Order: sequence, then C-alpha cells, then structure tokens
Amino acid sequence: MSIDCVVKNHIALITINRTERLNAMDAEHYRALSEAWIRVRDDNDIRVAIVTGAGEKSFSTGADLKSFANKPAPLSEMWLTQRDQLLNRGLEVWKPVIAAVNGYCLGGGMTLLLGTDIRLAAPHATFGLSEVKRGFIAGNGGTQRILKQLPHAIAMEILLTGDAMNAETAERWGLINRVVPSEKLLDEAFAFAKRIAANGPLAVQAAKELAIRGEDMDLATGLRVEQMWNRMLRFSDDAKEGPLAFAERRPARFKGE
Repeated sequence: MSIDCVVKNHIALITINRTERLNAMDAEHYRALSEAWIRVRDDNDIRVAIVTGAGEKSFSTGADLKSFANKPAPLSEMWLTQRDQLLNRGLEVWKPVIAAVNGYCLGGGMTLLLGTDIRLAAPHATFGLSEVKRGFIAGNGGTQRILKQLPHAIAMEILLTGDAMNAETAERWGLINRVVPSEKLLDEAFAFAKRIAANGPLAVQAAKELAIRGEDMDLATGLRVEQMWNRMLRFSDDAKEGPLAFAERRPARFKGE
C-alpha cells in the first residue's frame, strides 16, 4: 500500500498502489499523494508527470468511504485550505500531467482525472461521479470542472445521476484523448510524456498556465498576458537554444533556464 513516485528522464510516474481496495484512498494515501504532487511541482528535473493506478482493475475509486465512516473531521478543518493540497483541489502544478486510466475511474478518481491535461484509457475503463448515490457531492473540483470540460447536458447527467460511462463513450464526448489497448497503455503515456519533455520546459509550463487561466480572463486580457509572457521567455536560454538547434538540424538541449 503506497503512493509510488518514480522519476526518470524528466518524467515522474505516480502510481496509486492500493489494489486490495481498488486504489481507493484513505487519509494516509491522500497525504502521500499530496506529497507526490508537491514533488512534481517543485523538482526542476521533472518536466511531465504520469498518474495511474496499480493493477489492471482500477485507476482509482476515490475516497475509501469505509475508512472515513464515523470519523467526522472537526469543523475547524474547513479553514485549513492549504493542508494536504491535491492536483484537483487547488494545488497549482503547471507541469503537464497525463492520466493512464487502467480501469475504474470513479468518484475522487474521476475528479483527479478532471485535473489532468492528457488522458488515455484502457478499453475496460469506466468513468463516473458516483457521489450522489452515497448522499454526497463530487468534491475536490468535481462540480466545478465537469461543466467546463463536457457539454452541459452530458456533464449534468453524469453529475446528477451518478451513472458511469464506458471508455468508448468517454472518448466520444472528449473526456479522454483516446482508448489504448491495455498492454500498451503506459507505453503510450510515456510516448506522450517524452514528446512533451523534449520541448522547452519553461514554454510548456507557460502555455499550460496561460491556457487554464485564460478560461477566466476576457480575450483582450488573455492576449495581453500572452504577449508579455512571450516577451519574457525570449530572454531565456531555452529561447536561444531552440532556434539554434533548428538551424543546426539537431534536437534542442533545453535546460529550463
């Protein structure tokens, strides 16, 4: 039982490893997952992250309800808003995150998915926000992101019925990028990650942040911020290396500086 985080060649692989509970997470695992995301955010050697679940049955089914039953948190925790932050609960991670969904992606697993950038799924993957079936709402951004990422009627159906959809339907509505054979899922995720990691890391993070913040900006403001950030990036070593590598017909050697 653990949250595993392995870094190699600028890529972090985060694995939710609690197969005996379908990778559902108790308080200990949520804390460990928070630590993994903070490492991705703060480690300059990491340029891209992949998140997946251990085993072949489940990405994550979210919170382990049995572990939280009859253990109500004190009301004062409502104002500990920065404690154990998660990718989908407000932690700002501008490095791209790829989800490799290898089975059940339900409840908190689905809200984690909604916080990622690129999403691949095995054919047997299942997606849903099932909280209303248990008398709760989809927390950690579930109610806030779903309507921004799916058509209104489809998002509301998922949110209000708690019913699940299969991988084919998720792909059709754009919830995931593509369905990948189970045995090739991680290989495809790493192929995406390697392509991203080969790009200028400062530019990649700037592009992600601008795209996400732009959802809450008017167009004129977004264009102006984009212009200023591009001007700033021109003073980086990476912006010098990119054109030089192109002229010399070789792969760029970006350092994130």
